[in-house]
Amino acid sequence: MELKAVLRNILNKRSPDELIAVSKKSELKKTLNVFDLIVIGIGAVVGTGIFTIIGSAIQGGPEGVGAGPAIIVSMVLAVVACVFSALCYSEIAAMIPVAGSAYTYTYATMGEFMAWMVGWILMLEYAIGNITVASAWTGYFAQFLKGFKHVLPDFVVNFPMWLRNDYRFMFAYCDKFGLDPHSQMPFIFDKIPVAINLPAIFIVLVLTLLLIRGVKESTRVASIMVGINLFMITSFIVVGSFYVKPENWVPFAPNGFEGIFMGAFIIFFAYIGFDAISTTAEETENPQRDLPIAILGTLVLCTILYVLVALVLTGTVPLNQIDTQAPIAHAMRMIGKDWFAGLLSVGALCALTSVLLIYQLGTTRILYAMSRDRFLPKSLRLIHRKFRTPHVLTWISGIVVIVCALFMDLSISAELCNFGTFTSFIIICIAVLILRKTEPDRHRPFKVPFTPLFPVLGIISCGGLMIYSMKFLTTSSLYFPLWLLMGVMIYVGYGYKQKRLEEQNRLARLSKVAKLDKVEK
Repeated sequence: MELKAVLRNILNKRSPDELIAVSKKSELKKTLNVFDLIVIGIGAVVGTGIFTIIGSAIQGGPEGVGAGPAIIVSMVLAVVACVFSALCYSEIAAMIPVAGSAYTYTYATMGEFMAWMVGWILMLEYAIGNITVASAWTGYFAQFLKGFKHVLPDFVVNFPMWLRNDYRFMFAYCDKFGLDPHSQMPFIFDKIPVAINLPAIFIVLVLTLLLIRGVKESTRVASIMVGINLFMITSFIVVGSFYVKPENWVPFAPNGFEGIFMGAFIIFFAYIGFDAISTTAEETENPQRDLPIAILGTLVLCTILYVLVALVLTGTVPLNQIDTQAPIAHAMRMIGKDWFAGLLSVGALCALTSVLLIYQLGTTRILYAMSRDRFLPKSLRLIHRKFRTPHVLTWISGIVVIVCALFMDLSISAELCNFGTFTSFIIICIAVLILRKTEPDRHRPFKVPFTPLFPVLGIISCGGLMIYSMKFLTTSSLYFPLWLLMGVMIYVGYGYKQKRLEEQNRLARLSKVAKLDKVEK
């Protein structure tokens, strides 16, 4: 009997009507329009892929080969996997315009346990993924400072490496060049290394304060960043196209299908931001109309930019000379455009800043929805009296990124982010199929065409890329199940008990109201 009760509880769902009713009581301000949402989408997507990840996808990494010039095929594979999921996101987001993204949609279709697990997985996508972006921001910031070597003092332009990298990188750097770690960074008690990514900490703190002030203010800043970013990228495409040498595209796929598929997995990290749009549903003025337009519009615009940049980059720079940390700026230096490389560093800083901003926004909105459902302590979802934003959760999400950036391996954090995203995309596709069966008559402002074919193709494409990559990415393939196990333990030890306690309190309140009504009669 006890087992049946547990199974019934973990499969307990919340109806779309109930979710929408709760969201209407939300204390969050509805200020976003379709333009704001597209800015959020482009701000989250364009940046990481073009300025950092594209180099690794072309060249490959320690646990996988690169795609070479065939990166454009990898991009097509990645965007195909995204398109099917984006269509599914659009249908559910328009039908259930509630904060929480995939977490909320799962609650409406698969029950509370799966909802918690999806929320936990989304933390890989947003919070852990932000660590990689923050590190990339530091790299471009260091490049930006070097442009002022004749103006600023040397200790500012070339500030110590232990103040801009984590201790893992410092040990790897010392091992690579045969250096004594004690000569490159300070040690506490001669045993504990001190290495802090100071610029990353600074930018995360600044953006945390900005997000606390309000989502509209944050979007306004993001729109400025996106404008500068798009101008720089367009300029790179135009200027670089005059230096393209078709012979650099040969061989087109140096590592065959393995390189193309691994490139698709790596470049997928650059696309994941579009689903951040759905996390702002409760702050959107007309979510049923604007969310689908913004999600699909973002994906189309960003794909066009990515393909054009990839063609120019691989056509301008020989394959073995493409830089993996700052590929676009390095390409301009290769053709003698040092001044333009400096400008691109400014564009990269703007792009990565907008990505950090949107990822942290997504993190707080998902945690807000989970706290409202009692999976997390009630005190976490406190709303700032003046700015009407979840300031406690905003601080927590910023501190998590700062702390994890001190010890997490950046490549592994990006791979874990991808695993989390693939999983959440698969679940969204399944959720659409379930809702088509359980809620066939519900009004859908947007419908996924060719259902069930498109959702099934979304499941197959995302699942195929994830399973294939697990053959090579052995470290992150081990950490991902451990992350899931940790999520199960938190649910069993805290979330499940809190949900049952909430139900008991609700029944007690209903019983008290019924008794008062009876007395009055």
